[in-house]
Amino acid sequence: MGHLDHAAFGWLTPVLSYAMACTGAALGLRCTVRALGATGRSRRNWLLAAASAIATGIWTMHFVAMLGFSVGGTEIRYDVPLTILSLLVALVVVGAGVFAVGYGRDRGRSLALGGLTTGLGVASMHYLGMAALRLHGSVRYDPLLVGLSVAIAVVAATAALWAGLNIKSPVAVVGASLVMGGAVSSMHYTGMLAVSVRVSPSGQALPGATVMQFVFPLAVGLGSYLFLTSAFVALSPTAHEREASAAAQRPVESAAR
Repeated sequence: MGHLDHAAFGWLTPVLSYAMACTGAALGLRCTVRALGATGRSRRNWLLAAASAIATGIWTMHFVAMLGFSVGGTEIRYDVPLTILSLLVALVVVGAGVFAVGYGRDRGRSLALGGLTTGLGVASMHYLGMAALRLHGSVRYDPLLVGLSVAIAVVAATAALWAGLNIKSPVAVVGASLVMGGAVSSMHYTGMLAVSVRVSPSGQALPGATVMQFVFPLAVGLGSYLFLTSAFVALSPTAHEREASAAAQRPVESAAR
């Protein structure tokens, strides 16, 4: 059995991956709050932003954490198409869950359906990302820990969607995002504890890209997207602020006439 190291760079990758999960969660919650206060095309666009933020945060969390993953006795490479597919799966299923909540008439039913769909999608993203691993050996999973990681993903997704519906103040959003980031990180590391590797030493070159050739640049790009979008959302006025501004302008326009 190969020795697995989940934090080859110490606390750097766990802390950074947690920060990515929290950033994506906070941004997704703020976009969901904006969406629920909007209508028509504006609501759709805010929901798309929320889904992309949450999915990007989760995916980036996973692969930043994987930067610290190593197996004694073998190199690790990543299958590029499968890695990209894991990102697309995250975007689609999180989008489905967010839109179910954003447009659902029965909030309770929409929350349950959206949480289940999103949670299973998050778990699928994680295990697709793991399927993209290429190493000299075979990867096995503990079924109980896999089941536990899926359950954590469903609970975390449901809690995230519930928070999007019920939490409005910026301070509460920050607190909720810290909890959600912890839940996503717990899901990831529970799934990683389920992993065992039987190494088969070989001189053959592994297919795929190294973590620095592909995963690291993509994670940096998506992380930059999160921070730039966070700045845009923070600077854009809320519906309440737009209404207050419009109300303040009416007396000025009336006096000018």
